[in-house]
Amino acid sequence: MPETTLADVQHSLDRAIDLETEAAVDELRTARQNLAALEGEPAVDEARRRELATTLEQRIREVRNRDAYDSELGAAMNPEEEDAP
Repeated sequence: MPETTLADVQHSLDRAIDLETEAAVDELRTARQNLAALEGEPAVDEARRRELATTLEQRIREVRNRDAYDSELGAAMNPEEEDAP
């Protein structure tokens, strides 16, 4: 039986929402590794694992979009900088 459970992965996905970008990326990377380790385990609900994999991809997009938005917001607030729109 694996040490990590689907509940642990769900907890990591939920936590990543509230973390700063770098910490969220680390948390999501760990969740991805844990999901990969659970693949094919007989005691794991494969449908739930796939559902969490989809949620993981959504969280990754959310963090990327949040990071892009934050960097654009900073540029808009400091129009003197080179990366201002």
